[in-house]
Amino acid sequence: MSPTAAPAGPLAYFDHAATVPLRPEVALAMAPFAADRFGNASGSHRLARDARAALEDAREEIASLLGARPAEVVFTGGGTESDNLAVFGVLAACERQRPAIVCSAIEHAAVLAPARAAAGGAGRVRGLDRAELRVAAVDRTGVIDLGALEECLGDDVALVSVMLANNEVGTVQPLAEAAAVVRRRAPGAALHTDAVQAAPFLDVARAAAAADLVTLSAHKLGGPKGTGVLVVREGTPLRPLVFGGGQERERRSGTHDVAGAVGMAAALRESVAHRQEEGARVAALRDRLADGLLSSIPGTVESAPRELVLPGHAHLRFAGVEQEELLVLLDEAGVCASAGSACASGAIEPSHVLLAMGVGGRDARSAVRFTLGATSSELDVQLALTATRAAVERLRH
Repeated sequence: MSPTAAPAGPLAYFDHAATVPLRPEVALAMAPFAADRFGNASGSHRLARDARAALEDAREEIASLLGARPAEVVFTGGGTESDNLAVFGVLAACERQRPAIVCSAIEHAAVLAPARAAAGGAGRVRGLDRAELRVAAVDRTGVIDLGALEECLGDDVALVSVMLANNEVGTVQPLAEAAAVVRRRAPGAALHTDAVQAAPFLDVARAAAAADLVTLSAHKLGGPKGTGVLVVREGTPLRPLVFGGGQERERRSGTHDVAGAVGMAAALRESVAHRQEEGARVAALRDRLADGLLSSIPGTVESAPRELVLPGHAHLRFAGVEQEELLVLLDEAGVCASAGSACASGAIEPSHVLLAMGVGGRDARSAVRFTLGATSSELDVQLALTATRAAVERLRH
């Protein structure tokens, strides 16, 4: 079964967890920096000073919305770079020769991959021979087991990473409680949280207040792709991954993407301003979709309790159905959804998140993630309900 041309009919987008369409307000805010306000923010003439002023205004606004100081906001090329900078930057600044890293079992690959690389000695990070990676288990709902986390901690731990909300099943993690365990059992460790998925729906300033490092990505908020932020709280040791011009207080060198920074500030501002009502609206649509699929398709299972997940996530498993085939049929019907992680060859592998939650490999391969957001509508839900019922029936029979 192979993908066909895009359908000519209506299109229902259920992949907001992957990316969000650019908000009109963001495009408007960014437009001048692709035209007459093109200066390099590192220069000294009037065009450069104008760019620098716009950059610092964006930094101040982002900081205020995240409960941080402007000096703590580091602009990056996206969430993946921010996660890598958090992992490698903290390890490089650590004085221990073999520090330990602790991650939850459901972290994004942008955290797990660099952590595994450091544990394997890849790149000999700034003189570090290799680190020790410890993984804290989660329960069957996808929530980190605080007891398992505590067992992983000790005085040798340099970094702990617990995401604020999972990108696949949507479970919100008890970050404040995890932070309390870390401060008690590993007081010298830096606590990092990937808040990329949580930012559209949660108050990151409050929910991530206990974290030393916080990752965000602009395009998950309706901002531009290729722009991210790492909040580095004052006093958190961090060495750069990128060297050169010494930008970002020598934490991330390179010519600033002023338009991206301005766009991220605008996206975060809009998200915060409308978070409460938008969350309620999206949750109602998500409930209608999930309830409709659960009631009309036998053998359908919700991967995590709805009260524990983000408002826009509906992660469902359809017994006896291969997710890859189902996604092809949904795409043909004009419904854009997604599965778990994919390997470099393009073959869909069982989700490491579902496996960590105790879901079997075959069952995990039947999972589809529908994620809703700002552009979701009642018509989208109706189209998804109709298309999914028809596709599952076709694949089963």
